[in-house]
Amino acid sequence: QVQLVESGGGLVQAGGSLRLSCAASGRTFSMSAMGWFRQAPGKEREFVAAITWSGANTYYADSVKGRFTLSRSNAKDTAYLQMNSLRPDDTAVYYCAAALGVVITTPPRTYDYWGQGTQVTVSS
Repeated sequence: QVQLVESGGGLVQAGGSLRLSCAASGRTFSMSAMGWFRQAPGKEREFVAAITWSGANTYYADSVKGRFTLSRSNAKDTAYLQMNSLRPDDTAVYYCAAALGVVITTPPRTYDYWGQGTQVTVSS
């Protein structure tokens, strides 16, 4: 079992940066693909980024490509989402998730464990 706790959200002006962290507990973290998702009010949860077990490969939604960078440290059981050039439409609750025994995946339904979410608000 994996438990996930996000941190690092907050209020930032457009063009600014934030780094979200996702701390995991459980022995299977290093065997899990990790993903970040976000959900804005009145909208469905959407995929943001995913990373493989080893951290060697990443995949991004087109809307964040070139602005967000996902990385992980299996030694620290933590995944990081560096968000640069933030825009007001990035405002949402951001969730990290773990998919056990999967190299990399994007659909929310394929993830087994979820954090509680952290709010990111970008002002114009």
